[in-house]
Amino acid sequence: MPNCKTVVPYRGSPEQEERLRQVIAEHRGQPGATMPVLQAAQEIFGYLPKEVLIEISNQLDVPVSQIFGVVTFYAQFHLEPRGKNIVRSCQGTACHVRGAKGVLNAIREKLGLKEGQVTTPDLKFTLETVACIGACGLAPVFMVNDETHGRLTPESVGPILDKYA
Repeated sequence: MPNCKTVVPYRGSPEQEERLRQVIAEHRGQPGATMPVLQAAQEIFGYLPKEVLIEISNQLDVPVSQIFGVVTFYAQFHLEPRGKNIVRSCQGTACHVRGAKGVLNAIREKLGLKEGQVTTPDLKFTLETVACIGACGLAPVFMVNDETHGRLTPESVGPILDKYA
C-alpha cells in the first residue's frame, strides 16, 4: 500500500471527483464521518476503488487500514465494479427444494459467467446468491434490482434477463 499521504489519481470523471471532494468537505472533522463518506463515495463511483479509499483516508485523517477494515466488514461496500443490474438469486430452503440450483446455473449460462465470476465484462449484470429473498411462496425466485421474479424454471431465465440487457 502506498504511503497514505501520496496523491493517487482517481479513476473517475472530473464530476465524480468534485462530488467526492464536496462530500468529504461536508464531513471533515465530524465524529463518525467515515461511514457516510464511504456510502456517498460508493454511490458516486458505483464501488470503492483503492484510490478513493486512499483519498478518503488522507482527507479525513483516518488510517487507510481503518478505512479498509470498515469496507471489508460491511457487506454493503464493494471493492470491485458492479453491474448496472444486480441479480439476486435465492438459494434458501424453499427455493432450493423447488430447483434454485438449476435456475442459478441458467442465470450463469445466460450471462456468460464463469466459475467465480460475478460481474459481466460489459458491466451490465452482477450476480449474487442470497440466503432468502422472503418470497418463499413464489419459489424459486430471483430479483433483478428491485423487481422479484418467481415460479422460475431454467427456461424462463433468459427471457426475463433479456428485458434488462
